[in-house]
Amino acid sequence: MLELMSEHACFGGMQRYYRHPSEEIGLPMRFSVFFPPQALEDKVPALFCLAGLTCTEETFMIKAGAQRVAAQLGMILITPDTSPRGANILGETESWDFGVGAGFYIDATQAPWNRHYRMYSYMLELYGLVVREFPVISSRIGITGHSMGGHGALVLALRNPALFKSVSAFAPICAPSQCPWGIKAFTGYLGNVHKNWQQYDASVLMEQRQTPFPGGILIDQGLNDQFLEKQLLPQEFELACQKVQQPLELRMHPDYDHGYYFISTFAEEHLRFHYRKLSGIAR
Repeated sequence: MLELMSEHACFGGMQRYYRHPSEEIGLPMRFSVFFPPQALEDKVPALFCLAGLTCTEETFMIKAGAQRVAAQLGMILITPDTSPRGANILGETESWDFGVGAGFYIDATQAPWNRHYRMYSYMLELYGLVVREFPVISSRIGITGHSMGGHGALVLALRNPALFKSVSAFAPICAPSQCPWGIKAFTGYLGNVHKNWQQYDASVLMEQRQTPFPGGILIDQGLNDQFLEKQLLPQEFELACQKVQQPLELRMHPDYDHGYYFISTFAEEHLRFHYRKLSGIAR
């Protein structure tokens, strides 16, 4: 049963927070939705926005400043939580980059994580719920994300191009099989067999496809990002795109770091990018 937790008037629309029992996770999960005023009268395009490490379903909605533009364009925004809550697994709160708040949008195969940490399948479950319950045009749904969420957005889009018609990211973890964050998470959730990691590595997945998004992919990255060199590795994804002739606009910005001051600066451009791809209208 879908439970409305709270709602707040916002730019002529409504910001709502929900909770529901998840079959994939086996626990209650929370997510947030911004409904633009146009959604009160008709179905509209939608954009999934995946947050990063330590974040929740509130983070993007509170910090990115995206609702104003979404209200102008007539686009629903959906933000899931970043991990299960209440699994009560020993050690799940010991690290900020593994466990609670760090589900990495993958399906764990290693005990004890495999029982509840199924965030990849949960995203597909949530997609189905959104299409059933909300005024969304199912053929016009895109996905974006930040950092760990950028990794999730790229992976979900590449593996499900029939569901997600546009994709972008802010400072994504582009090659998790090669960086400390990804290696830690993949080892803990998936085990030591590296070939099992490839299905969740956007740079590897891109090389297995041929121009999956001919309309292009947008990535923004700050050059003053403290995680750029060791954790994010956008050059690996750029090289993979070049190999399969995937158009990529990788924008590198001097001075900007990894946080939401950076995201809020370019959020409007990402929403308009998705609106153009999803609607075929320059606006």
